[in-house]
Amino acid sequence: MGNPVTREFDVGKHIASGGNGLAWKIFNGTKKSTKQEVAVFVFDKKLIDKYQKFEKDQIIDSLKRGVQQLTRLRHPRLLTVQHPLEESRDCLAFCTEPVFASLANVLGSWDNLPSPLPPEIRDHKLYDAEAKYGLLQVAEGLSFLHTSVKMIHANLTPENIILNKSGAWKIMGFDFYNPAMNPSDQESKFVCKEWDPNLPPLCLPNPEYLAPEYILSVSCDSASDMYSLGVIVHAVYNKGKTIFEVNKQDIYKSFSRQLDQLSRLNPNILLNIPEDVKEHLKLLLNVTPAVRPDADQITKIPFFDDVGVVTLQYFDSLFQRDNLQKSQFFKELPKVLQKLPKRVVIQRILPALTAEFVNPDMVPFVLPNVLLIAEECTKEEYAKLILPDLGPVFRQQEPVQILLIFLQKMDLLLTKTPPDEIKNCVLPMVYRALEAPSIQIQELCLNIIPTFANLIDYPSMKNSLIPRIKTACLQTSSLAVRVNSLVCLGKILEYLDKWFVLDELLPFLQQIPSREPAVLMGILGIYKCIFTHKKLGITKELMAGKVLPHLIPLSIDNNLNLNQFNSFMAVVKEMLNKLESEHKTKLEQIHTMQEQQRSLDISGQLNLNAEQQPSKTANQTNIFNNIGQDLLTSVNDKKENGHVQKPQVKVSLTLEEKQKLAKEQEQVQKLKSQHPLTPSAVTPATTMKQTKDLTSTLMENMSSLSGFSSSNSKPTIGGFASISNMPGNIAYPSPVDNVSSNRNVPNGLNPNPAFNLSGFGMGVGNSNQNVLIGAGSTGINKGTPLSAPSNMHNFTNSLSSTPGMLQQSQNIRPTANMSSLDNLFGAQKPKVSMNQMTLQNQSPWLNQFVPTPGSQTSTGAATQTSNACQIGFGTQSNPFFNPQSFTQSPSIMKSSNSASNDLKDLFG
Repeated sequence: MGNPVTREFDVGKHIASGGNGLAWKIFNGTKKSTKQEVAVFVFDKKLIDKYQKFEKDQIIDSLKRGVQQLTRLRHPRLLTVQHPLEESRDCLAFCTEPVFASLANVLGSWDNLPSPLPPEIRDHKLYDAEAKYGLLQVAEGLSFLHTSVKMIHANLTPENIILNKSGAWKIMGFDFYNPAMNPSDQESKFVCKEWDPNLPPLCLPNPEYLAPEYILSVSCDSASDMYSLGVIVHAVYNKGKTIFEVNKQDIYKSFSRQLDQLSRLNPNILLNIPEDVKEHLKLLLNVTPAVRPDADQITKIPFFDDVGVVTLQYFDSLFQRDNLQKSQFFKELPKVLQKLPKRVVIQRILPALTAEFVNPDMVPFVLPNVLLIAEECTKEEYAKLILPDLGPVFRQQEPVQILLIFLQKMDLLLTKTPPDEIKNCVLPMVYRALEAPSIQIQELCLNIIPTFANLIDYPSMKNSLIPRIKTACLQTSSLAVRVNSLVCLGKILEYLDKWFVLDELLPFLQQIPSREPAVLMGILGIYKCIFTHKKLGITKELMAGKVLPHLIPLSIDNNLNLNQFNSFMAVVKEMLNKLESEHKTKLEQIHTMQEQQRSLDISGQLNLNAEQQPSKTANQTNIFNNIGQDLLTSVNDKKENGHVQKPQVKVSLTLEEKQKLAKEQEQVQKLKSQHPLTPSAVTPATTMKQTKDLTSTLMENMSSLSGFSSSNSKPTIGGFASISNMPGNIAYPSPVDNVSSNRNVPNGLNPNPAFNLSGFGMGVGNSNQNVLIGAGSTGINKGTPLSAPSNMHNFTNSLSSTPGMLQQSQNIRPTANMSSLDNLFGAQKPKVSMNQMTLQNQSPWLNQFVPTPGSQTSTGAATQTSNACQIGFGTQSNPFFNPQSFTQSPSIMKSSNSASNDLKDLFG
């Protein structure tokens, strides 16, 4: 932390090691002022604490010498120094271009590396193109040193070859460099120092890579570096293993043995070396320095004519080419990219391509290659390595080929680009294409949009893309653009929601001005797509009000041919059929619902009638008083517009009444769920017997009432209808609950019982006498459905055995006791015919209508008027065997003046 380098640079994590003996630690770093990425080389002086002070000084001097010489040299094949060496109390440090690792680290030498080992180094694999081009770069660097600088490296090893972040191989480690004695002479001569085994290892070159003449003859020249290059070639193809291992304790003996082995080189040593470089490697490892090829000769061997090597070499010299040469090279580059490893392409080729974006003329040639590389990248790699350089290109409108290339690769851009960048960069480019003045650009954009429509978020499509397509269709003067707009809309319909289509697209179709056949067929196609699509569909209201009125006039356009007309007619017929089917189904459903509602109303009215039956109270006079008040107040019902308005009375139910109502509703549901029952056969003898017994009993009971009637007059008793003067006809009274609104009955009341047997009667008796039982009031219309009586059995018993009724042994005078009438005219109950009373014993279903014991029964009283409807003997079927025929026969009470007089007589 005390080194001056840290003042200008931020030091990051430890990534690699390099230099002589891998003594230098390599860190990531950035320059504080420019945020430029660098590599920081640090030598920790703690590594040499074990040496004496003079030895430490020798090591420090050797390291400084190498860095200082590297700083003075500038060449693409030499490691570039960004900041010179700085020394502090505890370390040495300098900064270079960004570095990946040293070649020794890549080949498996991991000394002085961080722990745990970085996975990018542990898993790194040199591809063939990388190895070939790397060796070529080292040879080019040696050529520069030998011919231009007139010096030899004298310690060329994998530790002193650095792979930068782009994958290029760079030479460093000039600790033992040896300059020429006569730089001006054509043939350079070098002075070689004798090997001193007493020096620390860091003060000596690596003997495994030294040429034999260094040790055996204490001589050296440029060929000595070429021997070192041969050993490096062997190490690259043998995982870092050198040709010979040197015993540093007895180095002279080791080199003598090595010299003998080199004279007769074992073929097994070159087993892993590629065939096209084996012979050249033998020359490099030759014992005689003069036989060894120089650096320039090595760079020209066929081994380096590989397509990958040539491509990478061309990129390194790209800045020297003109635009024409570059354009021709970039056109052929996609064929080469497919043959190169992905890492090589990303590290070496991609940076060179993106650097050309600053040249607008080259962008149309470079962009296809960049997008081709992007296809092989992951989303993370694309966002990190490619997208930042594409941002400015998205906004370029010239040359026009840039926009075309982006449109053709739109699916790639939308797939790899993050959503935020899509909205900010990609989609605005599509919008500019739709608004471009070039018809070709608009056509291409409209053709390409459906291919990536599924990748566009819905708000952008709804609010930005569709409106621009509609505008292009309406405002363009090109038929091709208009037709392509309609085709584009038809293809992206599936990505839209139903109501947007109905509200926005259907009105738009009616705004299209042109009537060319292609446009008309495009309109028809959109209608058909919307109509047949499962998710969309056209409502029948729109179909009837908008679509068909638009399509039918278009179908008879004079520009259409027969096939086009048939297409229009087919769609129109499908729509009409669907319209008919849907509306018919709707009407049928409404009809069914109305029928069900009517049935529910009938059931509810049955329950309401049952609820409204008055219960018998202790004081019968109160009942009659209430009835009289109802009759009197009914006179004052107002008539408006010819309709009678009856005041509504809100009834409050008691708990017992609510329980009774619930039971009756449950009973109705049971009746609905039961199948119709077939009545049991009744023998005539039994029927006649029962009928005879009932009729005789009734006639005997009623004979005592004859004293109330007169042959010439119609007196009333207690407000009840008088006995008819018609011989043989007797009308029985009933409680005055309802009075027919259709008739005014003089001198009496027109009763309408709670349950009516309209149109139903049973004649009983002989030819001289007819008895009307439950014939109903004069307001009953013949044939109306019946309301079911609640109990028939008790009704029959009450007719024959109730003490309060007219009994045969009682002689009733005109001044009759009112208590007997009270017993006779109790709580209102429905009327039944004789036949129904006889059948109640045979049909268990009828017993469901029997009221609870003790309930009061009564007979109806009918007044004899000119309009009276008398029901005598008939042959009608029993309606109780058809529960569905039951219905309500409500009647509205209407009071007359005579009725009011009778009430006054009755109640004073």
